[in-house]
Amino acid sequence: MLSLRLMRRARPLSLLRRLLVVAASAGTGFLLLAAVGHALGHPQDPSAGLVRLAWCVVPLATAVHLTVAVARTETGERAHPGLVAAGLGRSWLPVLAAVSTGVSCLLGSLVALGVFLWFRERLAGVLPLPVAGIATLLVVLPLVGAAGSLVALRRRRRAATVSGLPWGVALTAAGLAVEVYASRWTRPAAGTALPLPGGLGAIAPAVLVGWVLTASGLVLAGPGLVHFGGRLLAAFRPGAVRLLAGRTLQTQAARVGRPLGVLCAVASAALAATVLHSARPLGPLTGLGAALVLACTTATACTAAAGSAQACEVPEELAAPSRVLRLAALLRLLVVLAVLAPVTWAVGQLAALPLAR
Repeated sequence: MLSLRLMRRARPLSLLRRLLVVAASAGTGFLLLAAVGHALGHPQDPSAGLVRLAWCVVPLATAVHLTVAVARTETGERAHPGLVAAGLGRSWLPVLAAVSTGVSCLLGSLVALGVFLWFRERLAGVLPLPVAGIATLLVVLPLVGAAGSLVALRRRRRAATVSGLPWGVALTAAGLAVEVYASRWTRPAAGTALPLPGGLGAIAPAVLVGWVLTASGLVLAGPGLVHFGGRLLAAFRPGAVRLLAGRTLQTQAARVGRPLGVLCAVASAALAATVLHSARPLGPLTGLGAALVLACTTATACTAAAGSAQACEVPEELAAPSRVLRLAALLRLLVVLAVLAPVTWAVGQLAALPLAR
């Protein structure tokens, strides 16, 4: 009840973040239910339903990532005075945030259930549904999101992750090498190719392994790339604006770098997928899944950046003009784009090589 009251009294920006969590949960839940509906409507081909359900792991993971970022931003660095007066100090904040996250995700799952039942009645009529299976799928995201938020908020955050840059570069290079090798010089055994969603064909398992390695490398290298951009800003006799932007970017690297790395990985995969999309149009559910992944990763990066900017606010004692703060924020955005956009484009073009055959 306390979590519900806190959500009712939240500020407009906080409500917007919660609505993003509800929307992400609703979209993910609808994809899961659609996979079950496809399996029920095509009992002669159960493998197709399993493939659809397996590919739902990607939007599910991005939705959980968004819920964790929102919970971390909502909790903040200080306990609410009212909660402290009620005897709920800092140790209870992760629990309250996890419960609020679970409630938001559960609301989205209920919305997904209502939309799914409406479409099913319109398109296929009223057919019996496995109640236990439907309920299990609908509670996956609320449970995983709440647990992930609780673990992330209780874990002690490290000051910097710049040391992950060499390992991230190595993983990305290894993933690209595996993709090229698997597509150019090997042939998958008959029946082992993994089907892609939406009828986009199939790929060798080794190519999928290469994609996973490449994405993991980009996520691991994200904080180092952001920190590198901050060092460039603060180098070569910077002025007040450049120094403020560079130092702030270095401070934010550990918190913002990972979500930006995930966004780079998703964007590079989207660039690589255009090779298939040019020949085979996306289906409606595949398009919904792709849009959900892009929206969740973008919202996660924006949420992390907003929360990190609040944590790194300039003290009032410095009396920095608002114009200087706006210029510093704009400069940080431009530098991050200048550093990450070429990396994303290059990785996307290289990852598309196995698909161009």
